Amino acid sequence: MMEPRVSTALKTDQTIEITTMGKKSGRPHRIETWFHVVEGKIYLTGNPGKRDWYANLLANPEFIFHLKESTQADLPATARAITDPVERREILAKITKSRGEERQLDSWVAGSPLVEVSFTEEH
Repeated sequence: MMEPRVSTALKTDQTIEITTMGKKSGRPHRIETWFHVVEGKIYLTGNPGKRDWYANLLANPEFIFHLKESTQADLPATARAITDPVERREILAKITKSRGEERQLDSWVAGSPLVEVSFTEEH
């Protein structure tokens, strides 16, 4: 079972850091990003465009999800790239709506990175 502080942070926080393994270098890379919760599942995405973190996760889907707002925790995780156009549209429609960017949905579906996060250990 997940610790209550971690469970609460996953419901209320938005800004995190992730550590991925470099696609080419094989070295860890840590960046700040936002996560989104859609129907109880956690996703990483961003504005349309190429992202190193996404290329790194495609090459090596294991990463660390670092909580840093209401609590601190380093959560081992695995990313599943969402590439199916129908699934992408369904998820990104909810994310863009929550951000007030519904008009940008088509460009997000066409060019935004999108991964579903699964945690590999309970905290």
